[in-house]
Amino acid sequence: MSHPAETTPTEPEHIDGLVLRSTGSWYDVQVDDRVIPSKVRGKFRLEEQHATNPVAVGDRVTIRLNKDDTGFITEIHPRHNVFTRRAAGRRPGMAHIIAANVDQIWIIQSVRRPRPNYGFIDRVLVMAEAHEIPAGIVFNKLDLLRAKDEADYHALRDLYDDLGYDVIETSATTGTGVDTFREALTDKTSVIAGPSGVGKSTLLNAVEPGLDVRTGQISEKTRKGKHTTTFAALYPLSDGGYVVDTPGIREFGVLDLEDWELAHYFVEFRAHLEACKFPTCTHDHEPGCGVKAAVEDGAISEQRYQSYLNILDSIHLGEHDVGR
Repeated sequence: MSHPAETTPTEPEHIDGLVLRSTGSWYDVQVDDRVIPSKVRGKFRLEEQHATNPVAVGDRVTIRLNKDDTGFITEIHPRHNVFTRRAAGRRPGMAHIIAANVDQIWIIQSVRRPRPNYGFIDRVLVMAEAHEIPAGIVFNKLDLLRAKDEADYHALRDLYDDLGYDVIETSATTGTGVDTFREALTDKTSVIAGPSGVGKSTLLNAVEPGLDVRTGQISEKTRKGKHTTTFAALYPLSDGGYVVDTPGIREFGVLDLEDWELAHYFVEFRAHLEACKFPTCTHDHEPGCGVKAAVEDGAISEQRYQSYLNILDSIHLGEHDVGR
């Protein structure tokens, strides 16, 4: 008498992919030419005690493919780096991971409507320096620059250029600088950071027509940008590389820095640190401070020093760092 052949249950398929988008409880994972909506294992949330999001865009992950064509993230591959900010509304020290495996950060500011926010610029630069990620600044909406604002704008532009940061001037309306910015993004994974209303989405759509990044308008009441992007997303570029479009954020909190460490992430301060009388000088109230002497001599700009003091105050208070 013959017996039917015994069969063993088919093991679920495990495949590797790239996290393109986070929508809260779901993650879009690119596997070859398809995108698989996936959820995350609870153990990652337990392991990532100091971050609001255990999985971030840019993460390389392994997923278990379910029968309904969704996925279950079972492994997060080792990261080259992460770019974080302090999480809003959380206890001190809680991080929000903006993106993983980043090659560079571009800070987008508009020359007008809204006006440049040097406090925001400096906070992002501090975190870029802390994570050892190259950063540059894009001054957008160049077509809106008025003659009466030119001197102040050129002083701001030249300040960061002289510090060694790459500076690009653009206008999505006229096309100025769009090709230069496109070339800078090619074959890199780039975080695009800036407050709402500075034209990030419009500029990215000009760089990559058909990208379909959401755009918004300026609030006439507050003269600030209306929030358009809700979650961070990783967009592939046809010339190679990816851009991470971050949610429109009006504030950017620095994270996990001691007060005496902060000065090391202001690049022009470094040459003056050894002149300080105390090794843990915070360059605020201490006598014999090399940094304060450099400010008085004009070697460090008053504007950057004021940014430093604002961030230092927030570190002392343990509060969410608001761009000023």
